[in-house]
Amino acid sequence: MTVYATTGLSGPTLTTTVSVKPVALKAPRRGEDLHVRVTAPTTGTLLPVVLFAHGFGSNLDGYAPLVDHWASGGFVVIQATHLDSNRFVLPDNDPRRARMWRHRVQDMEHILDELSTLEAAVPGLPGRMDHGRIVAAGHSFGGQTAGILVGLRVKDPETGAAADLSDARVAASIQLATAGRGGDELTPFAHDNLPWLRDQDFSHISAPGLVVAGDNDDLPLSTRGPSWTTDPYTLSGSNNKSLLTVRGGEHFLGGISGYRSSETTDENPDRVALVQHTTLAYLRHVTGIDHTDWIRAHTVLTTSHPLGHLESE
Repeated sequence: MTVYATTGLSGPTLTTTVSVKPVALKAPRRGEDLHVRVTAPTTGTLLPVVLFAHGFGSNLDGYAPLVDHWASGGFVVIQATHLDSNRFVLPDNDPRRARMWRHRVQDMEHILDELSTLEAAVPGLPGRMDHGRIVAAGHSFGGQTAGILVGLRVKDPETGAAADLSDARVAASIQLATAGRGGDELTPFAHDNLPWLRDQDFSHISAPGLVVAGDNDDLPLSTRGPSWTTDPYTLSGSNNKSLLTVRGGEHFLGGISGYRSSETTDENPDRVALVQHTTLAYLRHVTGIDHTDWIRAHTVLTTSHPLGHLESE
């Protein structure tokens, strides 16, 4: 066991990892091949899977502080480059732009359909991945993607329908710095440019979930301030949910989007460590590997702690 002095949390002994990218999956409906990165520990069997969705504009190379930590802690982490990535820069008149949110979900479904192909692409991984234990995770726009896979319903701005797009293969979720409900709480910019945020219904989520929110995450998308990003927790229909509030955390929670990432406005290695260790403890708990670190996280973070607060229902 490893004890992390800065946070007071504990975790498993970390192992070396291997990463393969890009694995190209044919995806005619999206108009571009789906490029995927797979990161896995070099040892262990029956490895659970984390399906990770990046934030708007990012790509499969992002979020190394989280991806590396989760993989070294015993998980196969799968990332894709979604169509909203800056690597594509779709023209304004591209019809796919209005359905970015839906293409993301289709990307994840395609990955789930091709798990055996992705497993075979990583040397030494075949036969070691557990296809029956899958957690969806995502940051910002990616948090919505992860949420949809476990029951979040988004009103399609083109059709007005709010269909159930959940996938029974996904057992739980982690949503980091994710948008809250829409309605009259959206700013004019968000209403006009991000129509998939206009109406979100979290009440149909029944799967276990961890929401991570920064108490200084004052996004220019909502008039409500930082509490908006706690909606995926407070409005969720799940009776097995948790909220980690990161004290002083802004949208990138201290720097989770990448090592030395220039987009981080609140760079703080201790905040990143808090998110790393708490999310890994949750992953190990929710997939049934070990509950010890999650119990310790509750003990440490439900009392007064300078980095964060953890609560569960």
